[in-house]
Amino acid sequence: MNKLPSEVAQWAKELKTVLNSVDTRAEVLIAPSFTHLDLFVKAVGANVSVASQDVSQHIFGAYTAEVSAPMIKDLGVGYVLVGHSERRLYHNETDESVNAKLKIALEHNLRPILCIGESEAERDAGKAEAVVLEQLKSGLAEIEFDNPEDLVVAYEPVWAIGTGKTATAEDAEEMSALIRNSLKELYPNKASQMRILYGGSMKPSNAKELLAKPNINGGLIGGASLKVADFVEIIKQA
Repeated sequence: MNKLPSEVAQWAKELKTVLNSVDTRAEVLIAPSFTHLDLFVKAVGANVSVASQDVSQHIFGAYTAEVSAPMIKDLGVGYVLVGHSERRLYHNETDESVNAKLKIALEHNLRPILCIGESEAERDAGKAEAVVLEQLKSGLAEIEFDNPEDLVVAYEPVWAIGTGKTATAEDAEEMSALIRNSLKELYPNKASQMRILYGGSMKPSNAKELLAKPNINGGLIGGASLKVADFVEIIKQA
């Protein structure tokens, strides 16, 4: 929840200008607040995709303050974040509600980015792998999709986000490999081509090392995306 609509127009313009001079194979995706979605779709052009930070599990009706998949799709948005750690923590989202949102997104041709990750307490208790795999498998229960690029998984270790603690590239790769192996059980013909993102305080200083790992295919960037120069530096390393 950063920047006002009146501020993001300049940010988007600056990003578009800089990216026009950057040679990268990376797909660039922005996930702004709901109030900024229409502005970003119009401002960034075809070189940048836009995602919603959430989506309702309901299609329409008396669900005050909810935003539905058809509403998001009608704006020209292509992706949605589902199950972000802050949604789970502050809004009590469960694996069941996450699963419902994933189904709704796919039904309306939105590509979901499923966010999973363990807390510091869970990691300290030796439950990190079990927690992450349970979130993955429960979130993807009865989920089918046509192409590997239709579903993205983002591993975000909650203990390494804004805490001053940092997961090593080896930590991130170990969990990403575990996720990949689990995806192979669920989707044997698609898992090797599915994208796994890392979302634990990726920034210019550690992006290259993280993105060099075989099972990390991109980043879910938080604070480092607020400054165009930092964001673009990460993109250059992808």
